[in-house]
Amino acid sequence: MIQYISKKEGKLAFLPAWEEGVWINIFPPHDQEELKELSLKFNIPLDFLTDSLDIEERARYEWEDDIRLIVINIPFREEDQDENEDHSFYRTIPLGIVLTPYNVITISSKENNVIKKFLEDRVRNIHPSNFSHFVLKILEQTVLWYIEYLKRLNLKRNHLEKELYNSSRNRELKELLKIEKSLVYFLNSLKADELLLMKMKRMDFLRIKDDEYLLDYFEDTIIDYSQALDMANVHTNILGGIMDTYSTIISNNFNMFIRRLTYITIILEVPMLVASFYGMNVKLPFSDHKYVFFILLLFSFTIGIALVMFITKKIK
Repeated sequence: MIQYISKKEGKLAFLPAWEEGVWINIFPPHDQEELKELSLKFNIPLDFLTDSLDIEERARYEWEDDIRLIVINIPFREEDQDENEDHSFYRTIPLGIVLTPYNVITISSKENNVIKKFLEDRVRNIHPSNFSHFVLKILEQTVLWYIEYLKRLNLKRNHLEKELYNSSRNRELKELLKIEKSLVYFLNSLKADELLLMKMKRMDFLRIKDDEYLLDYFEDTIIDYSQALDMANVHTNILGGIMDTYSTIISNNFNMFIRRLTYITIILEVPMLVASFYGMNVKLPFSDHKYVFFILLLFSFTIGIALVMFITKKIK
């Protein structure tokens, strides 16, 4: 579907048809015929519109004549497909930004919070007719959502970490694995986006080198991306340390459990060995004594305890 959006009287307005200077937003479900028609109307290479629909498309920029394409990775909250789980995880999807002499066009494979915030008119000082400024606003909102999602992931990690201290269930571990997967997506995408922005600034892809305000704005956005990347790295390292520590705790608890079983086995093995001897049809010492059962029981128990104390002392 295609939306035509402009700013009138300080508010965003949805228009019934195309006008010069409006923001064109293309959102799912996508109609291939509409994309082809839009491509022909503005002389846009069709792959500029369809590339962003590939979930694995890399961050890059490209141009052909007066048409410029920017593909960035944006954070996306994906619902879990398991009906028994009421949780979700985060990944990244491509967002295509096409700059033409007349309009700015955005297209993505899924509805997302970055574009949704613009559509709900919750972003201040946006001007769709000022293409470069509008693109910078999109980049700014993208990194702000990265930071917001990283904070949510960190809070969730803290909560699961507390639960892990008193639990040995698999649910918490599964949730930690989801967080780890989300952080991997964020790390790779933030690295790619940061590199893309620095290349765009170096070659003046947005054509703002003569506008000091926009240039400073662009530099601040790149700094925000760098800070988000540092946050993702820190959270990933902390999570990795937690997973390693928990694995060590599980291994240590398992070793302690095996040690206790060994002690119990030793204590039980000695009476069984003595009983097996006295169960033979042969003459053995004290076999005729009237308290032989209690004597053997005390003897077996004493030997078992002595063996346990000996082994414990050696291990320590």
